[in-house]
Amino acid sequence: MKKDKKKKQRREEYKEFILARLKRAGKKPLTFKELRKSMSNVGGFDNEQFVRAVEKLKEKGLIVEDSYGIRLRDKSDLVRCTVSRVNKTFGFVKNEETAEEYFVSGRNLLGAMPGDVVLVRTFEGTGDKTEAEVVEVEEEVFSRFTGEIVSEYGYLRIVPDTLSKFPMQFDNPLGLELHEHDKVMAVITERGRRHSEHRCELTASFGSSLRAAVCALSLLELSGITPIFPPEVIAEARAVSDYRRISDELPRRLDLRDKPIFTIDGADTKDIDDAVSFARTKNGYELGVHIADVSHYVRPKSELDNEAYERGTSVYYANRVIPMLPPELSNGICSLNPGEDRLAFSCIAQLDENAEIKSFKFSKTVIRSRVKGVYSEINELITGGGDEALREKYKEVSGEFEIMCELAEKLHKKRVSRGAPELETQESVLLINEQDICVGAAPYKRGASQEMIEDFMLTANECAAKFGLEHGLPFVYRVHEPPSEEKAEALREVLARLNIPFDFTYPKQKDLSEILDSVKDTDVAPIINTAILRSMSKAKYSTEPIGHFGLVLEDYAHFTSPIRRYPDLAIHRIMSAFLTGDSPEECRQRFGKFAYAAADRSTLTELTAMQVERSCEDCYKAEYLKEHIGEERDGIISSVTEFGFFVTMPDTCEGLVSVRSLPFGEYVYDGMMSLRNENTGESYRVGDKLRVRIQSAEVNSGRVELEAVL
Repeated sequence: MKKDKKKKQRREEYKEFILARLKRAGKKPLTFKELRKSMSNVGGFDNEQFVRAVEKLKEKGLIVEDSYGIRLRDKSDLVRCTVSRVNKTFGFVKNEETAEEYFVSGRNLLGAMPGDVVLVRTFEGTGDKTEAEVVEVEEEVFSRFTGEIVSEYGYLRIVPDTLSKFPMQFDNPLGLELHEHDKVMAVITERGRRHSEHRCELTASFGSSLRAAVCALSLLELSGITPIFPPEVIAEARAVSDYRRISDELPRRLDLRDKPIFTIDGADTKDIDDAVSFARTKNGYELGVHIADVSHYVRPKSELDNEAYERGTSVYYANRVIPMLPPELSNGICSLNPGEDRLAFSCIAQLDENAEIKSFKFSKTVIRSRVKGVYSEINELITGGGDEALREKYKEVSGEFEIMCELAEKLHKKRVSRGAPELETQESVLLINEQDICVGAAPYKRGASQEMIEDFMLTANECAAKFGLEHGLPFVYRVHEPPSEEKAEALREVLARLNIPFDFTYPKQKDLSEILDSVKDTDVAPIINTAILRSMSKAKYSTEPIGHFGLVLEDYAHFTSPIRRYPDLAIHRIMSAFLTGDSPEECRQRFGKFAYAAADRSTLTELTAMQVERSCEDCYKAEYLKEHIGEERDGIISSVTEFGFFVTMPDTCEGLVSVRSLPFGEYVYDGMMSLRNENTGESYRVGDKLRVRIQSAEVNSGRVELEAVL
């Protein structure tokens, strides 16, 4: 083993030498003999490894050899791309400048992996499509991957989840006990010229890939998300969680413990980081939004802060949460538990009779929540329901409910009057049994109190952004840009095809709201809702206050969840420094670079968390549907592709109806929302209702295949 490693190291050294020597030679080719002669002074010269180094460089396209000799490849005619997808016999690369995708046949991929940076030669392919050939793998990004253990001709192999589906040989240096269908993690140790020639070794085994919980663990591990906190982070969390020191803070804080403050969350919520209070005033309302003062405990550049920055966000999937902060904080001293004194950062806003913000102040406070409110219970109480026991539980705050409902209604009307589009997005609730197996799924239904809390939090977030702007502080804003030119054009085309009137080149929020209202309760409503959702840009974090398109707000930030989102913690820290005496200039010096870094990191971790949560949910839904193969259900076509269409069922589960399973014919995809059988004229369009049969469900990948019942 050591001998092989030494030879490989020598070969890599020769590669570097050859490239450096050819670079010095410029355009002048060198013969093989000249190259080898230039190595004459190298001690312990290994001719075999030198020859292999030359061949490897030729295979990778870094050097070329012809009748004149060997020289560096001229890269001026090559296009720099990123490998976007790899399948069993082909892949796709994306032009880094234009974002155009090129098809690459398997034999022309040079073993490149997803995420690798490659140089390609483009050429005219079949029809009018541009194809490409990988000439050089410039940057090898892909290394770790997950896969499933399979048995092939009596030997165990690994089939990667996201690469070509060729079973790969592997080494097992840890001596892991393996069985067919195990979910494992592996790392590429040596690359070949084809994917089937890559060598890998196993680094972890998670258990059976037939279990969604196991597959979710592997997805988390692959994304660098772990439920385990380092010992030094846990130790620091325990050290700062001194409940006795809360009383020491009283002289330095606004004492709100006599106020009827309460929290509203789901019944199972443990990390309670926001509470509310209400009062009528002479000119309207006073809204108090009281947020756990996490920044008091998580100090800059501490072990806790470094860990929270890396995680960026808590991750929620199925019946689990991977917290951003250790439970000692998130479920302990930073959780606004009822009847317990807690340090808070409060936004106290004065609103007029129309719920317009007239003024606000931010204060470091001490609060004592009266009750842990539960959405379902409060929904029942505000509609006149609830038994005596429930009314007794909320007796200290029930007098606030009338003001709360009144203010919430006005805030909602204000949002609608701004023209904020009310788009429908379908969230799921997964039913997990005691064996940790998914046995059902259902749409998540938001009640009145959920919507109220959302509007109260929006108000506090808007005030926080205004605070940052008014005082010229470095800040992390939550921003949402208008639709891009390309997406606006795609939306216009959908509307035109459906004969829906519109009068815009680039849509404003009210344009979108009016269109949604015009198709409400019609057959095309799901199509338009989907088209508008797809036209939207992705919200992100930025130090530039460019506003939030979807909410129709000029000023917006995330202030209300510092337990589970790092950008909230970041602005708490900046605002706290200002409130305790730092000037705007001192804040800019202290936090200028920090704000940029926090915005970029938070955007990245949010995207990763969303992708992981979605993939985990797919695995759980597949686990549930695996027990219902052959059953028929009604569904609605949610999206269409050239290879089939996806159908969403009433329980929120989704599956693919492949073109292969449809009646014989030539199917043409319109590039947007329909698939048409040119032989019969029958078409399948987004929004169409369809009866389907569950054909298969693969837990490992989360893929579900359906068959249309025609």
